[in-house]
Amino acid sequence: MPGLLLGDVLPNFEAETTTGRVKLHEYLGDSWGILFSHPRDYTPVCTTELGRVARLSSEFRKRNVKLIALSIDSLEDHHGWSKDILAYNCEKSEGCELPYPIIADSKRELAVALGMLDPIEKDKDGLPLTARCVFVIGPDKRLKLSLLYPATTGRSFDEILRVVDSLQLTAEKRVATPADWKPGDCVMVPPNMSEEEAADLFPAGVFSKELPSGKKYLRYTPDPRDQGECVDSEPSQTEPKPCTSLL
Repeated sequence: MPGLLLGDVLPNFEAETTTGRVKLHEYLGDSWGILFSHPRDYTPVCTTELGRVARLSSEFRKRNVKLIALSIDSLEDHHGWSKDILAYNCEKSEGCELPYPIIADSKRELAVALGMLDPIEKDKDGLPLTARCVFVIGPDKRLKLSLLYPATTGRSFDEILRVVDSLQLTAEKRVATPADWKPGDCVMVPPNMSEEEAADLFPAGVFSKELPSGKKYLRYTPDPRDQGECVDSEPSQTEPKPCTSLL
């Protein structure tokens, strides 16, 4: 099945959406973007997901991220279902709109081209539904991250926010983020960076975790956007205190 690989440029497709006809690249402009698909309108898990994205829309805006959803239902269904999503969020549906467009891919053309179809989940006619895909797109229109969930498992969009924070930080700074990292936590120094270069790039200090192998590849430094403490005040301390739970 065709699909996208990390680093691929997203096609500049044109599609009908709940806010009018859009071309992807023009819609995104210089922003980051998230294109996410769902199996079907008027279904329970999808309603909770799109409702959660609506609630988090201000957080995505803070990060200069534009959102756009997709499913294989019609525009008429999208508009009707949007009222249910707003009602699920306890918001008035009359005169209100979701803070992002939903693409109507009723012919499944985009879902096929982007590798979004689920070969297991099928509609009443036996045709495959769209899976729960997430594509995080950089300002260069390249795919930075992709996630694929089955129909039975709803996505955590708080985790997707965390991922965006990591992607944006590591696109700007030569660092990596460890497991469960959050903004303000220590970050990791790439293993291919020399001690001398690391000392120049990270004036707040680089701190190593002592390992049985004697190799110093677990190197931490404070989040360069936060510059908080990464070690105890003891000069001999080499283990980054806020990061010990990650080791």
